[in-house]
Amino acid sequence: MTKSNTRIALVTGASRGLGRSTAQKLAEAGTDIILTYKNNEADAHAAVQQIEEQGRRAAALQLDMADSKSFTSFADAVKRALVEIWQCQQFDYLVNNAGGGIHVPFAETTEEQFDLLANVHLKGTFFLTQKLLPLIKDGGRIVNTSSGLTRFTFPGHAAYAAMKGGIEVLTRYMAKELGPRGIAVNTIAPGAIETDFGGGAVRDNPQANAQVASVTAMGRAGLPDDVGGAVAALLSSGNNWITGQRIEISGGMML
Repeated sequence: MTKSNTRIALVTGASRGLGRSTAQKLAEAGTDIILTYKNNEADAHAAVQQIEEQGRRAAALQLDMADSKSFTSFADAVKRALVEIWQCQQFDYLVNNAGGGIHVPFAETTEEQFDLLANVHLKGTFFLTQKLLPLIKDGGRIVNTSSGLTRFTFPGHAAYAAMKGGIEVLTRYMAKELGPRGIAVNTIAPGAIETDFGGGAVRDNPQANAQVASVTAMGRAGLPDDVGGAVAALLSSGNNWITGQRIEISGGMML
């Protein structure tokens, strides 16, 4: 059996961006990682190698958050990985990070765009977590991902932000209903971060980056490690008593 002090986190969408930084920061803190990717298998395996070079164990599993019918087979794949790599039946932390966004005015958002966002961000988080519940240890923890856009508004993000508002409500209900198992559930709400999210506008467009910096108390746009480090801190041993909370990681945007 795996050693009792070995912690295992499952981080969705961790082949790049915030998910990869989160997996890396958790590994640095001594946590083994199961990470998921949708299409980019090469980047996922590069992330696994990076984690293994730190002396942690890791596995990469394919997952399409928009396809809820695949969640049962994905849970089976997680079970197999736990047994084959860690000789155990459950993991400690679930970080629901996977997702993407669109930038379309409210009046021009199509039903297909709305449905995709709903399937990935809201339905996907709901039913993937439901399928994985038997594999999460009592006393474990779940982190869902929202957005600063639920507090402040930028035109073109109505549908995306609406899904993230649903995540924040869902988080409180999950915290209440999973509390008897000792499972803490919180949501993080990143601000504007320099990643390829949304076409990489904050990272690659100097004007957009400067505009973000101008409305941020810390005077700059966020970096992936700002978020990854915060998630690792939230999942550290001193934070067991925090649950049902929305924690914004934005450097003080739009205060």
